[in-house]
Amino acid sequence: MKRVCILGCGAIGSLYAAHLARVAEVWTFVRREDQERALNRDGLRVSGKHSFSVSLKATTRADALPDFDLGIVATKATQVENVIAAASGHFDHGAVISAQNGLGSEEIIAEHTRGQVIRGTTFMSGTRHSDTHVQYELDTATWLGPFEPRATPFSTVKEAADLMVASGLEAEALQDARPAQWSKLIFSASVNSVSALTGLPHSPHFAQQDEFYDLGYLLHELMEEGKRVAAAAGVKLHEDPWAMNKIGATTNHPTSMLYDIRHQLPTEVDFLSGAIAREAQRVGVPAPLHTAVYRLIKGREASWSFADENRALAAHSKDGG
Repeated sequence: MKRVCILGCGAIGSLYAAHLARVAEVWTFVRREDQERALNRDGLRVSGKHSFSVSLKATTRADALPDFDLGIVATKATQVENVIAAASGHFDHGAVISAQNGLGSEEIIAEHTRGQVIRGTTFMSGTRHSDTHVQYELDTATWLGPFEPRATPFSTVKEAADLMVASGLEAEALQDARPAQWSKLIFSASVNSVSALTGLPHSPHFAQQDEFYDLGYLLHELMEEGKRVAAAAGVKLHEDPWAMNKIGATTNHPTSMLYDIRHQLPTEVDFLSGAIAREAQRVGVPAPLHTAVYRLIKGREASWSFADENRALAAHSKDGG
């Protein structure tokens, strides 16, 4: 795998792009022309856990992309459809890794490429300071496994994991990545939802269980509920989401859903708590907490357009309309 494309160059995409550029020819497929120019001019700088700079190629034009041995879709789950539909033909003879939170992105990718599809789950984190600078904060593994409906060979998964390890990233190839994916799903759904509803980053509050009002109790209960749904779906978790939460709660890292809420952007809640709630309904297991936070966040999203409509109506009435 000598030519790699990172689709989406946010914090996680930048970490993949920068590290893999040390061992392969790396392109990034980005949305903004100013980001394209900055990356082509200055490359990418990594600070934090690792410190180095690399050169790579960036483009906003799908028709400018060559064919690739490997792609990593590193956008938010809500953006997967658009980005893979635009670039899909360039991976027909290679493989594409889904690196999203939650469930459902592999199915979307598989609809748009004849290439192999790899389940990907990562717990690493970083802060993107600019288009050309990303800080590497949590250097935990990316877990990779075959996407079963596409019958992806394990040898392809292993080759992708080995390339990541050679680049300096942590990665592990698994015969079945669903246990790892569900571990991250339960962790991400719980942390992101509570962060979005409280306005808190992933802080020590999320692991605190001393006072009756402490958020740690809610996080723990959300994760236990998620584990019951996973068990009913026949999935034995790869990692304990509560243990993952205790590690992450030391970082004070702003969650992706908190960013979306603050900027009134569509969240990934359909792929997170929404996915758990729907799976719970399918397997006949109660999931009242995830169902509640899912509906609350969907309501929060609805409030933005509702507020705009009310402001427009008020302005119209004031003008005598």
